[in-house]
This record gives sequence, structure tokens and C-alpha cells, in this order.
Amino acid sequence: MARRPQYDAVVVGAGPNGLAAAITLARAGHSVVVYEARETVGGGCRSAELTLPGFVHDVCSAIHPLAVASPFFRSLPLADYGLAWAHPTLALAHPLPGGTAAALHHSLAQTAAGLGPDGPAYIRLMAPLVRDWPKIEAAILGPLPLPPQHPLALARFGLSALFPAQWLAETRFRTPAARALFAGLAAHSMMPLGKPVTAAFGLVLGIVAHVAGWPVPRGGAQSISDALAAYLRSLGGEIVTSTPISSLAELPSARAVLCDVTPRQLIALTGERLPAGYRRRLERYRYGPGVFKLDYALDAPVPWLAEECRQAGTVHVGGTLEEIAAAERQVARGEVPERPFVLVAQQSLCDPTRAPSGKQTLWAYCHVPSGSDVDMTARVEAQIERFAPGFRERILARHTLTAFEMEAYNANYIGGDINGGVQDLWQLYTRPVVSLTPYATPVPGLFLCSSSTPPGGGVHGMCGLHAARLALRRVFGQRGE
Repeated sequence: MARRPQYDAVVVGAGPNGLAAAITLARAGHSVVVYEARETVGGGCRSAELTLPGFVHDVCSAIHPLAVASPFFRSLPLADYGLAWAHPTLALAHPLPGGTAAALHHSLAQTAAGLGPDGPAYIRLMAPLVRDWPKIEAAILGPLPLPPQHPLALARFGLSALFPAQWLAETRFRTPAARALFAGLAAHSMMPLGKPVTAAFGLVLGIVAHVAGWPVPRGGAQSISDALAAYLRSLGGEIVTSTPISSLAELPSARAVLCDVTPRQLIALTGERLPAGYRRRLERYRYGPGVFKLDYALDAPVPWLAEECRQAGTVHVGGTLEEIAAAERQVARGEVPERPFVLVAQQSLCDPTRAPSGKQTLWAYCHVPSGSDVDMTARVEAQIERFAPGFRERILARHTLTAFEMEAYNANYIGGDINGGVQDLWQLYTRPVVSLTPYATPVPGLFLCSSSTPPGGGVHGMCGLHAARLALRRVFGQRGE
């Protein structure tokens, strides 16, 4: 007689996707245990006092538009478990030479008004997509739907999204401000802006700003992970921390195993269990550039020249479209840019729990070649100083992580890649391999639920949700809706 499994499902990795997978299975009535290598849950969604006592810094993710826009997170009672959102006055500001800045507001009309002669063009581009978002969000935040439920709305998005961001910005907008604003949004793709599909990243982040905003979780990104974990435990799920898993053989018996890891870790975990052909396909999976991360304790807010930057939760520091495009091309060539594109978050402006009274935190990172151990501190600070003279004088303490150190911190960040792999035209929906069910593996009961599956990087839990739904159908014979 076969031994009864100890659990219905085991999840490896307690990042947002791993926790989402576990919650989905637990809500369907199954016993679940999650194993996490580090002492706290969260993966890329953690907080810590990295600089000085009383200063709470987000270790990786900081601003969470996809979290508030996530259909899965919206379905959970996370507010009952301590999660609260703080919205800055402005979602985003993009400083420009000369002391001005472009601004992304929650209001579509207000954003357009601030773009002057490019306001009507911005409305023409974004208004139909904002209107269509309820129809297309499932397709954008999941595997490619075949057939799509709303083909016309999805086609309208695709007509712009498939283009290179630089081309779209140059053909749609005339002013440096509008072009730079879109370039900064699209540069979240971590790809050269001349690549196809980079426009999709700019469009989605802009849409979500108008639909849901770009908020921060009160108390730090860790509060998202802690709320997910608390809700999972309320459903009867178990979480075991400080327990790295190096082989599936170390896990308790279960009917389903879901791994919140990238293809490289999946190969290591499975040993010889994966068929040779599938293993070779995973070995061809491509990872992207890394990031260099900086956290600051400041004795006062950043002295931005542009007033918009003093009100924004996020500031994109990179100058013009041409400057940002040049920096991203350098990174793609394996070069360290002298003037990097820097993503800055000012969480403590709207969340006073992040710093002692009168003080501020600052979060920043830039893109660098994979595995880089170059210290980018001086270059990042020089970029901020361009638009905020006197910034260095506000610094009380700083904490740095090179791309090499990012991987040491989180094994999923191969070479410092925080997106779980390149998200280009060929690997956006076909991650980790070309498959109608990308979350499944050839091993019965074994699934991948990380950002190396659609829809990719970001704190939204959708990769875990889709993987768990597939497990519910294939292993447990449930609909998984």
C-alpha cells in the first residue's frame, strides 16, 4: 500500500509568488507547507534596518503599482492582516536639465495637462488603454490567452506595446519632457529601448498609475509578505523558515511540489529527474542585466530643484530619452554606464514610519551588467546631484549591494537580475520554455511558480496563482478558478 503523503502540496520559496501559490491551494482546502531558505518570508519583498536604527529600508521592491493592481491580491483580505497602503502626492516625477520635471499623476487628465503640447497625444495613447484595463489585465498579468477573451481590446494594446519604446516615444511625442517620461517608464524592462516590446513596460506602468496609483506599503515592503504569510497561516498553511532546500529529496512527501525558483535552481533541485530534452531547454533560458542597489539614511528630504520631485514617491533620474537609451544600451553591451539610469524611491515622504521624525529614507538602484561587482555609488550620487545639488550633504549613512552581492542575498537573482530572466519578445510569454502550460514540468506533480513564468517580474503573486490553479486541475482534479 502506498504511503499517504504528509501534505497535499509543498512550496519551495516564500516570495510573493510562492506564498500566492500556497494560499491558492490552501483556499481550495489542501494542506500546504512552505519552505524558505532565509529567516524571514518575502523573497524580493522584504524590509530591514540597513543603515541606522529607526530607518526602515526596502531590500528590493519598494513601489508597488502591480500589487494594488493585482486581481489576486485584490481577492485577499490582506488589510485584515496589517497591510495598508500610502499614496504619495505624485506617483512619479522625472527631472530634466534646467530644473523642470515631467510628472505622472493618478489623474490621466492632470498628467496630460502637465505635458503641454504633448498632452493631447498622451490622452490619445493612454485613455483607450486605461479604459480597457479591466478587459486586458488578465491577459497582461498571466499566460497568453488562447483565444483571448477581449481580442479587440488586447489588439489595441498590442498595436503600441510591441514596438520599441524609443520609437514609440519619438513618433508619439514632440517634447523632451513627454519623451523622457515614457523612456523612464519603459526602462523598467531592463532592456535597450530600441528593442521590440519595451514599449509594453512603459504602457503598463502608466496605465496602472492611472488605474490604481503607485503606492507604498506602510511600514515597508515586508508588510506585504507578512500579511500574505499571516493569511496563509489562518488557512492552516505552514511556513518553515531558515531551511534552504538543495534537493527535492529533502522535502516531505506531497502530491504536488511548486517551486518559486528560476530555471537554474530548478535544475539543481531536481537532479536527474528532469528529462534531458526539457533540461536542455531550461539551460538555454536567458537571464538579464543586474542591478546595483543603494539605501540611504538622510537628515532631510532630497533637495530636488524641481518641485514635482519633492512630492513624488518615485523619481526617475536619467535625464533625456537619449541619455536613458544610451545608458541602457551600454548595460546590454556589458559596459558600466558613466551616467546610469537611476530609479529612486522616497517612501518616507508619505509613510512616516520609515524614518525618525524629520529624517528620510532613500532607495535607489541602477542597471549594470550581469554579475557586476563594480561599486556604482559615486556615479549614482553624481546623477542625483545633477538634479538635486547638495544631496550628498544630506547623507547620514548608506548601504550598498552590487549585482554580485544581490545574487548572494537571493539565489533567484542570477547575476543580480531581479526579474527572474530577460522579458524580451521571445521570452515574455515563453518563460521558461515554449509551452501552453509554462508552469508545468514533465515531472508529474512538479510545477514552477516563480517570476520565470508569465507574467514575469513584479510583486503581484500572479505567477504563483496560475501555477497553483494548474496544479489544482492536474493533480487534484479541481477547476482551480
